Amino acid sequence: MKQYKVGLVGIGAVGTEMVKVLRQRKFPASEIRILATRERDEEVAGETFHVLETKAEAFDGLDIVLFAGTEGSKGASKMWGWEAVKRGAVVIDNGDDFRMDDRVPLVIPEINGDALEKHQGFIANPNCSTIITLMGIAPLHRANPLKHMTAVTFQSVSGTGRSAIDELDAQVREYAAGAYTPANSRLASEHKAYPHQIAFNVLPQIGSAKKEMPGFTTEEAKMTFESRKILGVPDLKIGCTCVRVPVFFAHSIAIHAQFTNPFTPDEVREIIKKSPGVKLVDDLASSQYPLPLDIQHGDDVGIGRIRIDPSVENGIALWCSGDNIRKGAAQNAVQIAEEMIQRGLI
Repeated sequence: MKQYKVGLVGIGAVGTEMVKVLRQRKFPASEIRILATRERDEEVAGETFHVLETKAEAFDGLDIVLFAGTEGSKGASKMWGWEAVKRGAVVIDNGDDFRMDDRVPLVIPEINGDALEKHQGFIANPNCSTIITLMGIAPLHRANPLKHMTAVTFQSVSGTGRSAIDELDAQVREYAAGAYTPANSRLASEHKAYPHQIAFNVLPQIGSAKKEMPGFTTEEAKMTFESRKILGVPDLKIGCTCVRVPVFFAHSIAIHAQFTNPFTPDEVREIIKKSPGVKLVDDLASSQYPLPLDIQHGDDVGIGRIRIDPSVENGIALWCSGDNIRKGAAQNAVQIAEEMIQRGLI
C-alpha cells in the first residue's frame, strides 16, 4: 500500500485526537510531521514527536496536511493553508475560515464524498454540531427530501478546548470540596473559558452574536449555512439554538424535521440501521437512547428517540449524540483523507 507523508498543524485537543485516530485506523502514514508555533519535543497521544516551527518550507514533501485548530481558532489555516497547497499537499482544515468558500468542498464522507472530486487542494471539515446532526438527518433526506429542520444542541465543553475542560473539572472539584449545596451552587472561583459558570448550569450561547443574523450566534449560523451546503439545498429552512452544557465530551442534538412525504418511525429506524457511521439506540420503554457518557470516545453517532412530530405535516423528531472531538473533528478529517485515497484523488 502506498504510504503518505502527513503534516499536522496544532496539537491541542483536536490535534492530539488526530494522532490517535491516524494510529487507531492504521492510516498509511510513513511520517507524521507536527508543526506548531515553536520547535520542541512533545509527547502526543503516547508518542514523542519533534515538533517543528510552522514555516513555509516545513510543508515541503508532505502529501496531506491536517489543520487541527479548535473551533473558532483563527490564523493557522488562513496563514498557511494555501501555502501548503502551493507546495504540493492536500489540506484538510478543521477550522471555519474556508467552509463557505466556493473553492472549498465541505465534506462528511458518508454524506457527500462526491464533493471531493472537484477539490482544488483544500477541503474543509464541517462544524462538530453540523456533522453530528447531519449524520442522523442526511440518510433520511436521501430517502425523503427534507423541507424544514429545527435543532437544539447540547454541546460539551471540549468543543471549546482544553481550557474549558479544565474549567469544568475545577468547578466540579470546588463544589465537591466546599460548603456548597444544591440550593447554593454558585461558585466563588473565577470563570474564564465562558462568560458564566458552566458547572450545574447551561449557557444558551455558543460563539458571538452574528451581525448578519440578528439575535443568532455564530454557532447557530454555522449549522444553518453548512447544512445547506453539505446537503445541496441552498434554500433549506433551518431553525437552531445552540446550548453549552456541563458535559466533558460528546454533543447531543434534539431535531424536529419536516419531510416532503410521510415517514413512519419504523421506516426511519430501518434507514438508520443501514446507514454507515451511525447506530440505532432507540427503545424508550427500556430507557435506551444515545447518551454522551456512552457515545464519548466512540466512532459512531447514536440515533434514538425516533417518533412522529405532530406539530407539522410529515414531521419526525429524533435525538443524535456523537463525540465532537472524534467524529465531530479529528475522525472526520482523517476519513476525508481516506476517502480521497480510495477515490484516487491523492
